[in-house]
Amino acid sequence: MNLMNCDISAVLFDERRIQARIREIGQEINSDYEGKVPVVIGVLKGGFVFLSDLIRAITLPLEIDFLAISSYGVGTSSSGVVKIRKDIDIELVDRDVIIVEDIVDSGLSLQYIKDYIWKHKPASLRTCVLLDKPMAHKIDISFEYVGFEVGDEFVVGYGLDFAELYRNLPYIGILKEECYS
Repeated sequence: MNLMNCDISAVLFDERRIQARIREIGQEINSDYEGKVPVVIGVLKGGFVFLSDLIRAITLPLEIDFLAISSYGVGTSSSGVVKIRKDIDIELVDRDVIIVEDIVDSGLSLQYIKDYIWKHKPASLRTCVLLDKPMAHKIDISFEYVGFEVGDEFVVGYGLDFAELYRNLPYIGILKEECYS
């Protein structure tokens, strides 16, 4: 038995449901970018699992790059200060760019990333988020592709972590409060 399962109070989205939704998003992207070669930028670390499955659901030629930021530390809420830890390597001028993010809480980090990418003068910029927490938004922000909406619970698994743990769970679950309080 996986000992991490004991720290989960409820499974929100199991593997099957996650994969089905990713296939749907992949089909939307295939349709939206037909005849194009988008640059897909994964936001590390949390977005790498989602990105890995998403790009396999996209049947178009594409390029991949990564951007690593920090805004959490080891807490359960954003510090509000965003720092770039790993910059993009691909030239984005006149390219169609899709940012792939694991979860949006306040929206501040994703807005920072969007503003940063726009400075590279892409032809277009869209965002794809696995999880959206609309009740936690501190700014008005929208996304072109959304996997699932969640409440204000602290969720882990499928790339999402608490203090670097739980990323390897194959589902998304609610972390028991006693694990982080």
